Order: sequence, then structure tokens, then C-alpha cells
Amino acid sequence: MDYSKQWFERLFKDNYPLMYRMAFSMVENADDAKDAVNQVFTQMWKGKPKVSDSQLRGYLLAATRNQCLHILRQRQLRRQMEEALQRDEVACRDEEREELLHELQQIIDDNLTEQDKRVLQLHYDEEMTYAETATVLGISTAAVNKHITRSLAKIRETFKNAK
Repeated sequence: MDYSKQWFERLFKDNYPLMYRMAFSMVENADDAKDAVNQVFTQMWKGKPKVSDSQLRGYLLAATRNQCLHILRQRQLRRQMEEALQRDEVACRDEEREELLHELQQIIDDNLTEQDKRVLQLHYDEEMTYAETATVLGISTAAVNKHITRSLAKIRETFKNAK
């Protein structure tokens, strides 16, 4: 087999369209299909395999198929790695969130009065308005506001000093 520049250019021009169509049907992406075909020709030029003229088209199509399978495996591996990283990030965020919630609960338990805790619980956990909270506890809305403001200030200050 003659690996002259002219012969190789003719081989490229004659076979590229068929190889590209096959590659595109496998990888379903124009850039990846071009890369696959170009990689086959690059490997062929560098390796100069001993292939008879009658087997040349079959060789090129098989090499293109193999290169596309390689691209698809790389895609799948990349996707699996990205999914694993996302799962790890979610797990880390969940752990961090749980740790912060535990720390917040500890601060509330250690630094707030029972009335402050009850006001926060009704307003934030039970999602009651200031007026509803005031009615349940038998205090004024101004007192609810005072409890919430004072409690949040204590929590912020304790967090700031803890860090």
C-alpha cells in the first residue's frame, strides 16, 4: 500500500463522507463525529497499517466505529463522574446543613428563655404571624416582636463568637 500524500488525500476525500455519516449516527454530535473520523485518519497516517485495497473501506469503517465507541465510553464515564460529584456535593451540603441546624438548636437551648423559644417556635416552625403568636401566648404583638428581635440578636452574636 502506497502512503504517499496524494494517495492519502484521495483516500480521505473518498471515504470521509461515509465515515462521518456513520460516526454521526453513533455519537449524535457533529464535532464528536468529525473528531472520530479525523482521529482514525491520524492514527492511520502515523501507524501506516498493512491493509489491502480490497479491505481498506471495511478497515476505515471498523476503525471509525471503534473510535465512536471510545467517545461514547468517555461520555458515559464523564457523566458518571459528574453524577458522583453531584451526589457528594449534596451529601456534604446535607451534612453541613444538619451540623448547622444542630449547632443552632444548641445555641437556642443554651441561650434563650423558655418564652423566647416558644415565640420562635410558633412564629418560625408553626408559621404563625406576630398577631397569631401573641394571641396564643397571651402577650402583645410588640412583645412578640421584642422576643424575636432579642432572640435573633443573641443567636447571631453567639454564632459570631463561636466562629
